[in-house]
Amino acid sequence: MKKNIAIIAGGDSSEVVVSLKSAAGLESFMDKNRYNVYIITIVGKTWQVEWSETEKIAIDKNDFSFVRGGVKTTFDFAYITIHGTPGENGILQGYFELIGLPYSCCGVLAAAVTFNKFTCNQYLKGFGVKVSESVMLRPGQSISDDEVLAKIGIPCFVKPNVGGSSFGVTKVKVAEQIQPAIAKAFSEGEEVMIEAFMPGIEITCGMYRTTEKSVVFPITEVVSANEFFDYDAKYKGQVQEITPARISDSLASRVKQLTSAIYDILGCKGIIRVDYIISEGDVINLLEVNTTPGMTATSFIPQQVKAAGLNITDVMNDIIENELK
Repeated sequence: MKKNIAIIAGGDSSEVVVSLKSAAGLESFMDKNRYNVYIITIVGKTWQVEWSETEKIAIDKNDFSFVRGGVKTTFDFAYITIHGTPGENGILQGYFELIGLPYSCCGVLAAAVTFNKFTCNQYLKGFGVKVSESVMLRPGQSISDDEVLAKIGIPCFVKPNVGGSSFGVTKVKVAEQIQPAIAKAFSEGEEVMIEAFMPGIEITCGMYRTTEKSVVFPITEVVSANEFFDYDAKYKGQVQEITPARISDSLASRVKQLTSAIYDILGCKGIIRVDYIISEGDVINLLEVNTTPGMTATSFIPQQVKAAGLNITDVMNDIIENELK
């Protein structure tokens, strides 16, 4: 009998648009001979099955089921592709743990830690992972321009601590931009991170692990035509994405080893993607860890899967079957 798979999209952040694109991508990647696939959107308190363009059916939050035509449907597995809250920060993972539904990505702790960029970077720094200098501001806290210049220097990045897709991010090049950039970042999230600029080559490396194998994908080099890899570069094609990256085999090997080590340290699950900056002397600096990476047809992970000579449907099967066991 076919298993019922829920692809969960939506969320409560600016990234809802990206999430819906990822859901469409995942739906196209999944093996329809093996699974019945449904897209579920969660936006605030509205949880519904996208049955068709005109028909939406409410989800019963008691057991994550729905009823249509008198027939009740429950799920065997949830593939979370919400970028932002509540799907990337451990909240939804906690709900699925409570009702006993297997799901695709990191558990509660790993999701919560990685979603908070400052916490994640400081935690991994304790394991010898190189990260840029940064400070964090919570609501009501402020920092003077002089303090930023002394602690972080410019250019620097000011961004929401718990967001993604580059919403609310500013590359600050002169002191006068610091306070407006902080205000902009606060408009996207409750915490703001001010991070030193690291010159170098931006790369990203995806991987997943099952009980039977560990797969680290080829690395992608990100060459943005814009000031940094912002929303337009990510989603409007103003970027060159080169897979495999134009780096030496020995450096690529080190990046892959580090990605695998980070996966273990954090206790990750499913597919993750880790972003880095390679600075002078082939120093590998961590940018951030993504535990629910974008899965549109043009996203990094599908590109890397293709470059590895793998079939994305097989990768999906691996991840789903590993959890169903």
